[in-house]
Amino acid sequence: MIEINWIKQVQEPKYWLLGIACGLIALQLTLAARTNDTDLFGTMLMFWGVVVFLIWEKHESLTFESGIFASCFGASLIAFILLKTSSISGYDLFIRVAPFLSGISLALLASGTKGLKQYWQELLILAYVIIPPGAIGVFVDVALLTAKFSAFLLHYLGFEVIRKGVFLILEKGSVEVYHGCSGVNAMLQLLGLSLVFLLMFPTTRGQKIVVPIVAILIAFVVNAARIALLAVLVSLSQSEAFKYWHEGSGSVVFSMISVFFFGLFCWFAILQSEPPNNKKQNC
Repeated sequence: MIEINWIKQVQEPKYWLLGIACGLIALQLTLAARTNDTDLFGTMLMFWGVVVFLIWEKHESLTFESGIFASCFGASLIAFILLKTSSISGYDLFIRVAPFLSGISLALLASGTKGLKQYWQELLILAYVIIPPGAIGVFVDVALLTAKFSAFLLHYLGFEVIRKGVFLILEKGSVEVYHGCSGVNAMLQLLGLSLVFLLMFPTTRGQKIVVPIVAILIAFVVNAARIALLAVLVSLSQSEAFKYWHEGSGSVVFSMISVFFFGLFCWFAILQSEPPNNKKQNC
C-alpha cells in the first residue's frame, strides 16, 4: 500500500516540475562554475537559493493551473535552453540569460500565462543575473572613479601618490585600475543582495531608495581600499602579497567585508527600527 502511494505521488505533475527545476539549476550552476568566474557562480548560487526559498515560503498559496499553449511554450523554452547550453564550453552571455528563461518556462508549466504574476519576485531576481559587468562601463567610467578615490585614500594616509588617469604611481611602483578591478562586480553583487533584502523584508519607500545606494557605496569604498592596498604592496615589492590580495583568496576577503558592512547597515538602520509585530510584506 505504501509503495502504491509512493508511485502515485511520483506521478503528480508537481514532482516532475521539481525534478526539472533541480536539473536546470544544477546544469546552470555547473556551466557557471566552468567559467572560473567566482562572482558569476556566487551570484547565481545565491539567487537560485533565494528563489527556492521564496517559492517554498508561498508554495501552499500558489495556483497550479496551466493550459496547453503555456505548457507547450514552457517545454519549448526548456528544450531551447538544453540545446543552447549543450554547445557552451566556456563563458557565454547565455549563461546569464538561462536562469531567467528557466524561471519563465517553469512558471508557465506550473501556472500558465495567467499565473506568471505569482512569480514576479523570483523572475525579477533571475532577471538581475542577466546584467553583465561590462555593460556598466558603457555608461560610467568606474575605473577612473575608483582610481581617484584610491588616490584620495592613499594621500590622506600619508603616501606620496600621483594619479595619471587610471594609473596610481607611488615612489617605487605603480598600478593600473582597469575595468576588472574597478569594483563593478562587487557593486553588482551587493546591489543584487540589496534587491534580495528588499524582497524578503518589509521596507518603506525611502528605504527602498537608500538601501541600493548604500550597497553600491559600500562596495565602491571597500574595493577602492583594496586598490590602495595593492598599490602599496607594489611599491614595497611584495609580489606574493600582491598576488594574494589581487587574484587569490584575499580578493574574496574584501567581498566578505563588503557584505559584512552591508549586513550591519541593514540590521541596525532598518531591521532594528521595525516594530516587533510587523509582518512580512511584499516589496
